Amino acid sequence: MSVEVVMPQMGESITEGTISKWLKAVGDKIERDEPLLEISTDKVDAEVPSPSAGTLLEIRHQEGETVEVGTAVGILGEEGESSVSSRQSAVGNQSEPPQVEEVQAVAEEIKDESVAEKSQATTASVDVGNSASKDEQINPPVATSNSSASETTEIVMPQMGESITEGTISKWLKAVGDKIERDEPLLEISTDKVDAEVPASAGGVLLEIRASEGETVEVGAVVAVIGSENGAGTAQSSESRVESRESRVESQQKAIDSTAEAMSTDVPSTQAAMSESSASAGGLQSAETQAVAQKEEIREVEGRSYDYGRPDAIEDAQKSSNGQKTNGQVSVEDLRRTKSSPLVRNIAKEHGVDISRIEGSGMSGRVTKKDILNFIESGAALRPQDLLVKTATARTVSAPSVPQIAPQVQTQSAPQVVSSVGDRTEPMSVMRKKIAEHMTFSKQTSAHVTSVYEIDMTNVAKFREKNKAEFQTRYGTKLSFMPFIFQAVTNALRKFPIVNSQVSGEQIVYKGDVNLGMAVALDWGLIVPVIKRADTLSLSGLALTANDLADRARTKKLNPDEVQGGTFTITNPGVFGGLFGTPIINQPQVAILCVGVIEKRPKVLTSPDGDDYIAIRSMAYFALTYDHRIVDGADAEKFLSYMKEYLETMQFAL
Repeated sequence: MSVEVVMPQMGESITEGTISKWLKAVGDKIERDEPLLEISTDKVDAEVPSPSAGTLLEIRHQEGETVEVGTAVGILGEEGESSVSSRQSAVGNQSEPPQVEEVQAVAEEIKDESVAEKSQATTASVDVGNSASKDEQINPPVATSNSSASETTEIVMPQMGESITEGTISKWLKAVGDKIERDEPLLEISTDKVDAEVPASAGGVLLEIRASEGETVEVGAVVAVIGSENGAGTAQSSESRVESRESRVESQQKAIDSTAEAMSTDVPSTQAAMSESSASAGGLQSAETQAVAQKEEIREVEGRSYDYGRPDAIEDAQKSSNGQKTNGQVSVEDLRRTKSSPLVRNIAKEHGVDISRIEGSGMSGRVTKKDILNFIESGAALRPQDLLVKTATARTVSAPSVPQIAPQVQTQSAPQVVSSVGDRTEPMSVMRKKIAEHMTFSKQTSAHVTSVYEIDMTNVAKFREKNKAEFQTRYGTKLSFMPFIFQAVTNALRKFPIVNSQVSGEQIVYKGDVNLGMAVALDWGLIVPVIKRADTLSLSGLALTANDLADRARTKKLNPDEVQGGTFTITNPGVFGGLFGTPIINQPQVAILCVGVIEKRPKVLTSPDGDDYIAIRSMAYFALTYDHRIVDGADAEKFLSYMKEYLETMQFAL
């Protein structure tokens, strides 16, 4: 069956894209996720991977053409299969094939054959498979006429960022049969970057919901159909024709199976026979050909990525290469991650790394050379048994006569949770699972150290109290303590750029922009919108931007680019009354600031004459967690000391 390649949505505000270059020509064979074409939008230039394996049957839009998001630009299918347009034109010119007569003829032919002639029985089933494929060509699954197709609109899973390949449907806001206005919220989706509402791309009636709540589907997959009320009958008749065709194919297979059972003949299934016939032209494969095929298969297994230190890893990989499933369905994300280049797989094999453990930054989540080298440099690739083996080897150098015994490492697994009466169990949301992955990865990557300062916020409190009413009147939003802290942080980051850096392998990247991430607590998780180029904004600008991002985060209105690109993060548990915390660094950053509650406390002060006295001051604890791999304790102390002086003595202005 042919598959349409559509123009992807490279951002929420992107409505069209230009085809820069076709990387394949009509007739070329293509693997799944192999780059197919290059596109250009006003946001980004990117490669579009193939949604499935097959042959490029048709190119509908040439290089240089600008097409709308969701428009089919090419057609993929099996070799020798015609494109969708040519198949639809052939429907009216071809008559229904006599499937029943073919099945009976094949059944009679099998009865006349001897039990020993299994190869001929295989050929007979292949003929039936071929007739089924012909039936599929004559009666395509999509039988909707052009007039009805124009009345319906497909709602697809949008791409909420360049690296996002799938999304989870959190909630349907409409039910089948409900009337919908254009741009009215239709459903809520969740990705590892952002939660968002998906508006209806057209007005009409919700005719069909193809993916239920909780399902994770790929970007571009159709999740619903909107059209007029008359379109419902057309959709149902199309489905009935599909079911009728599938039932005929199934009846053909049952006829073959029942005939074979009566003769006690081992007749393979239609699908298996078709794969056999494609593997060998004559239906039988010589021993030499089998040996070559087996050698190629083993070579492919060896080229794949799996953890060589894990027991039964090679056997599991071989089973997977033969089409068997080890522990249920393999996720799309794992398949895409393991489809890396030979160079990356060789590096993984050399270091005993399972590629599926690495968060890929390449197209469709592929693991690049940079990703795996950063993973190895971070130390996350090291296994406990590696360290023990190195220690054991070092100790036995002085005594070579003593035989070395490999230490037996006992791997600890998470304790099993036993449910009791009154417990309530619910699955993790997509956001919660991604938070868990990122936090665990950060603890394994960075050497976390925390320094805490107590800062007198009385200077800020007095200025805020004096100007908050005027600010509310002028800008229509409140003036909190956070803009003052943002301003102090941006100045401190400019003075100590090591805190605004990132680690890339054995190199330190000093970021040119100061992009502040601010953690926003939600009822369903946590999200970190980013204030871009915060060092260029005034106090009023910081307040307006921060309040806008926080409000839109709570209503799921953030764009994907507004939660990416942060260089430093600030979290504020003080709003809940916490004194301070020791937060986890938001990778790939190297520091995060935690702001505690601002409250009045008695404080010992010294007058200009040198006399000590006790005064009531607005105080707060500031905790800086930093990556000790590149940020020294002295750098962190200087950073906090600068912030303390800035907040306590600065003459602020709106």
